[in-house]
Amino acid sequence: MRTAAAQSIRLITEVPGPKSRALLARRVAAIPSGLGNSTEVGISHAHGALVTDVDGNQLIDMAGGIGMINVGHTPDAVVEAIRDQAGKLIHCSALVGSYEPYIELCEMLNAAAPGDMAKKTLLVNTGSEAVENAVNLARSFTGRQGVICFDGAYHGRTQLALSLTSKYSLFKKGFGPFCSEIYRFATPNLYRKPATMSDEQFIDWICAEFDNGLIARVDPSAVAAVIIEPVQGEAGFVPMPPRFLAHLRRRCDEHGIVFIADEIQSGMGRTGKLFSIEHTTVVPDVVVTAKSLGAGTPIAAVTGRSEIMDSTHRGGVGGTYGGSPLACRAAIEAVKQIQSPAFQQRAEVVGDRIAARLDTWKERFSLVGDVRGLGAMRLVEFVLDRQARTPAPEHTLRIIQRAVSGGLLLIRAGLYSNCIRLLPPIVITNEQLDEALDVLEAAIAEVDDAR
Repeated sequence: MRTAAAQSIRLITEVPGPKSRALLARRVAAIPSGLGNSTEVGISHAHGALVTDVDGNQLIDMAGGIGMINVGHTPDAVVEAIRDQAGKLIHCSALVGSYEPYIELCEMLNAAAPGDMAKKTLLVNTGSEAVENAVNLARSFTGRQGVICFDGAYHGRTQLALSLTSKYSLFKKGFGPFCSEIYRFATPNLYRKPATMSDEQFIDWICAEFDNGLIARVDPSAVAAVIIEPVQGEAGFVPMPPRFLAHLRRRCDEHGIVFIADEIQSGMGRTGKLFSIEHTTVVPDVVVTAKSLGAGTPIAAVTGRSEIMDSTHRGGVGGTYGGSPLACRAAIEAVKQIQSPAFQQRAEVVGDRIAARLDTWKERFSLVGDVRGLGAMRLVEFVLDRQARTPAPEHTLRIIQRAVSGGLLLIRAGLYSNCIRLLPPIVITNEQLDEALDVLEAAIAEVDDAR
């Protein structure tokens, strides 16, 4: 627990304050209403795990830019690299010429990605672009069109990525028709398994359902790729059981299907390893990364077996902005930091510290239905009834509002929007983390008591 001397939250106005409210009014007038915002805080500047709003309040960031800020806000090495690069080369496009930062970053990712096979990397701007390119490459390599994805998946907002995404009401409503040749299979979400099954029985059943689906729903000879998040993000931080991932790997090997691991939110050191799938023995054919790869700058990557990455015709991949020199320099410094044993050990410490506190909440508060995650990727799921597991999205929103007013930045998750995800920068101090958890705990207690 924190002490008064360790306090990092400093509130000089209510949150949101008058300047934040004025900025929000300008946002409402200038920006489409479809661009949601988890809080009404107007951001001025940030460093490490601390954010200062336009009213001068200092808050603790527990959302981490939705997983983009694993190395913290404005890390010195990243800032210096961007400044240095800005004076040399801001843009020329990798479609026009070659430049050192693009090639260096690709070499780093090729060496770091799971598996000892020869690999190559394509750099793009966003996670959605990475997913689209990974699927295109798999289709080109296999000569097939079908793509298998999973219940609860989130893979992005561009047309193919959105088609692969599960959560309809928040992301897909009104935007159809969606892409064809997509086949969605059941996910082993252990929290929502039938009460009559043990965890192992449920995993067995899910594996059998997958095998049956390869016969009844799509012929494996028509499937180009299986794409899966080793830890589902938007669905509510659902770790995939290693045995299930191994089962998918075997089926992909049997049928010549490309195994794509979407590490956009779960990768880059968030779970205590560079890639979350490294907690298993499964080696994917292709890995897509984004978010914390660029330390807050827009960059994403597709890293995979050389024969897959080389399978398209010349000019079949690429984009004007992909692999910006500025973002590449930022990513190089971020990956250096994330790859260090000290950083990955710190992610484990942060995760253990959060998990220990969350476990007490599950015992204390009737609203808390489940706590879960992997490493420093942790989440609380709120329900109205623990037996029925009835989602409590309105209570979740009230908890966030109270916690934000107490000095936190937070964002929801979950298929029912009834979860709070915790993605603090890995560089957060123990004192800052405890202080943030104190604020969130008080918010949960207030809402739990009120019901």
